[in-house]
Amino acid sequence: MSQRSTLSQTLGLVACLAVVFVAAAIGAAASIDAGTFYAQLNRPAWAPPASAFGPVWSVLYLLMGISAWLVWRESGARHLAAALMLFIAQLFANALWSWLFFAWHNGAFAFVEVLVLLALIAATIAVFWRISRLAAVLMLPYLAWVCVATALTWSVWQSNPTLL
Repeated sequence: MSQRSTLSQTLGLVACLAVVFVAAAIGAAASIDAGTFYAQLNRPAWAPPASAFGPVWSVLYLLMGISAWLVWRESGARHLAAALMLFIAQLFANALWSWLFFAWHNGAFAFVEVLVLLALIAATIAVFWRISRLAAVLMLPYLAWVCVATALTWSVWQSNPTLL
């Protein structure tokens, strides 16, 4: 790792967190009526309650921001630009899912898109691992949650053909 000043490190962390939480806000904008819509849907018995999503996603976004920052700190690392571009791509896909599912009620596209999101997260973790193992490990809870979200998307889409 090249040496960066404390101010640079702090600004880098703030910037990484800001980028992540801006993406979260874009997704949240599509989810304004998510609670009402989610309550109308036939959901599997194992589906998390609507109240769980906000706190879980808040923690996951925090971990993602820290993870990106840990990678960004490694300014001389091979594949740094690719790693950060993959990270941005998965953030975009993350926000898009909320629009597809909650705003546009398109279960088929939401399911296909969440599969793309899973692939992007896995690729990001693989590239992060080469740069910072801690950064990759911090992304694992996100991968696990999106695996659950993938199964939930499929189940809810299949159980609600008239709504999705």
